[in-house]
Amino acid sequence: MVERAIKNSILADYRRRKVIVLLGARQVGKTTLLLELRGGKEKVLSLNCDNADDVLLIEDKTTTELKHLLSPYELVFIDEAQRVKNIGLTLKKIGDLKLETQVVVTGSSSLDMANEISEPATGRLIEYSLYPFSLPELAGSSSEREESRLLETRMIYGLYPEVVTEPEDAKRTLMALTNNYLYKDLFSYKGIKKPELIQKLVRALALQLGSEVSYNELSNLLGVDKSTVENYINLLEKCFVVFRLDSFSRNLRNEIKKGKKVYFYDNGIRNAVLSNFAPLELRNDVGALWENLMVSERVKRNSYSGNYAQLYFWRTHEQQEIDLIEEQDGILRTFEFKWNGKAKSNLPKAFVNSYPCSTYEVITPGNYWTFVK
Repeated sequence: MVERAIKNSILADYRRRKVIVLLGARQVGKTTLLLELRGGKEKVLSLNCDNADDVLLIEDKTTTELKHLLSPYELVFIDEAQRVKNIGLTLKKIGDLKLETQVVVTGSSSLDMANEISEPATGRLIEYSLYPFSLPELAGSSSEREESRLLETRMIYGLYPEVVTEPEDAKRTLMALTNNYLYKDLFSYKGIKKPELIQKLVRALALQLGSEVSYNELSNLLGVDKSTVENYINLLEKCFVVFRLDSFSRNLRNEIKKGKKVYFYDNGIRNAVLSNFAPLELRNDVGALWENLMVSERVKRNSYSGNYAQLYFWRTHEQQEIDLIEEQDGILRTFEFKWNGKAKSNLPKAFVNSYPCSTYEVITPGNYWTFVK
């Protein structure tokens, strides 16, 4: 059993008597984590909102009805809560009741969850995000040495729980995830008019992994306007498929100020989109895969540790670049990702001159554990 990094933090938050919301992509282990969050409590109500009967128990209910339903229990789990109409208002009502009952809610997409929760229930919720396994989580159940041995496998097949626990079926699992789950929430979303566009866009983003993304180029490629591209990428973020980094710009006139990079939360999903599970020695995208794995691991690390650092990339019009900049409390840490540990890399002088107090590290397969932990 792989213990999730946020488990103890969630259990500790029970004392705050707020509704806990756990968001994450489908199949990343939210339901499994719920089973571990019982915390020794015996009076537990579990609702799965994929079940219409369970939805009817909480949808459009009055405060009195919700109190009558929930108060007999110490702990209530509401799984796949995005299925409940006006879920944000329902959670606001539950939060206002200030019950002794601890309520934990999961959602596989933040599309409607985020839109409906943010306004009505502000201040009544504690939100967590759950991602595919992190490398430190896996090392906790085996060892860093074992995970280092499997590093190339992780770069190709990623870290979804079922992929990790049943490696012999990894390709089939990833293709099923990509075809059956990846777009499921998106395609049911009211703003999606051309589902096939989403698939073409995801493929285009997969091919540009590690490179700066141009919305104009993507709009020309897909035959849609720039705002549609931006809107669809935003929706992909809310479904935990991809995430964006903005370009870092403070001092230099020649810094790129409006650039974007798009990464996948999971290498395996990215490779499944391209139907490419070739071994590293046969690939020409190894550097991009290494960069994607490390940046996504840093996102998990920061999220799970409550680190609110901002992540950027940096590039000038003269093509000087830095893979990752992390800004926290005014301090800049810069990182370059090199699959080849012997490759030379130096912080660009223009950056050093403009930001003299920044630090610089090259992250390779020989030293990455300190970066991801």
